[in-house]
Amino acid sequence: MLSITATEDWKKACPGAAIGYLEISNVEQPAHSIELNARKREIEARLREQYSGWTRQDFLALPTLAAYKQYFKRWDKTYHVLLQVESIVLKGKNLPEVTPLVDANFMAEVETMVGTAGHDVAKLQGDLLIDVAREGDRMLMMNGTLKDLPAGDMLMRDAHGVCCTLLYGQDSLSPVTAATCHVLYMIYAPAGVPLAAVTRQLQDMEANVRVFAPQAVLEQRGVISA
Repeated sequence: MLSITATEDWKKACPGAAIGYLEISNVEQPAHSIELNARKREIEARLREQYSGWTRQDFLALPTLAAYKQYFKRWDKTYHVLLQVESIVLKGKNLPEVTPLVDANFMAEVETMVGTAGHDVAKLQGDLLIDVAREGDRMLMMNGTLKDLPAGDMLMRDAHGVCCTLLYGQDSLSPVTAATCHVLYMIYAPAGVPLAAVTRQLQDMEANVRVFAPQAVLEQRGVISA
């Protein structure tokens, strides 16, 4: 079981924020899950019915998306989950099929709209620390480039350094792959995101994982509040 703690700097810089964590081991990922894909189609249909006729401004009036909009606006960026929901509801696109563990996160995200990253526990090093970016912090991005991080962004560090930020997602060192059997999902919720949405995201991800891996072991699940 991983050690996950938060710094006082994060608590002071992000009052009202929350970090959710879900660690699951003993996962056997199939190459393809008919049951999981069927659940995707149900989610897509439910979203299209629920938000039929909505515009971006309608979505941004929801408490969760309003909170993320406010956070991302500080750096002139758009929240990626909003774009994913719009692509399903407004453009008729389907959820992708990446790997079951990645899909389990995406499926929950578009319903709760809570930003979450997934890590292969075997690729993380040492204890995990929830923190904020400082001048000089950098992260190796998924595309292989080294990114200078803006001060103040919520992030997570391990012994390697920064392994995920809310603005830029996760690093290239610890992503979930088809071979991952021990996963850590981390939720980054700025002030204003309802705690109920964070809790539901944790529950929905675990339920999605158990669709294709009923034998999976729950190592830990919880929320750290600033």
